[in-house]
Amino acid sequence: MTTLLVIAKEPLPGRVKTRLTPPFTPREAALLAEAALVDTLRTVAATPARRRVLVLDGAVGPWLPPGFDVVPQCAGGLDERLADAFAGCDGPALLIGMDTPQVTPRLLTVDFASCEAYFGPAEDGGFWALGLADPDPALLRGVPMSTPATGAVQRERLVAAGLRVRDLPCLRDVDTAADAEAVAAIAPPGSRFAAELARVRAVTHP
Repeated sequence: MTTLLVIAKEPLPGRVKTRLTPPFTPREAALLAEAALVDTLRTVAATPARRRVLVLDGAVGPWLPPGFDVVPQCAGGLDERLADAFAGCDGPALLIGMDTPQVTPRLLTVDFASCEAYFGPAEDGGFWALGLADPDPALLRGVPMSTPATGAVQRERLVAAGLRVRDLPCLRDVDTAADAEAVAAIAPPGSRFAAELARVRAVTHP
């Protein structure tokens, strides 16, 4: 079975979702980040997996459900941190972030029988998911992160390595207030993120 990796930051004001401010305060942005993380971890917990790992920058909080191993992120740029997350895996692994609370167990249930890699593009040009049948950190190191071309460069890196790539649906990351509204509108029933957005929106724009 597949190891599921979630790379995330501790949801602290001023450290997460800074592009949500304004219209939200740093505390509200952190609450939205926590809600997105909760939804993501719940989804991963509900997905069949060999192992579930939270690769965390910061400290664990009460938002962490049971069943996860927690490992610290290494130092360096995002490409190095993603590479290091895969380096700790023995066997197939799928990595996602905390920015797509609309993700479902169906999207995360992958089968490497007919491919060596899964790639989940994001609407902003990045990627929300990356799966490798044989995790090789070299496939990520040196990829320019947080640019409109990040996803294209990362996918081309996989193809250039001779891997058969299967594409997952394109999802929208939560970066801005407009993103938050769009994602909350399609979030599954019971979404903590959608509920938290409605709550903070009522406070900010009564």
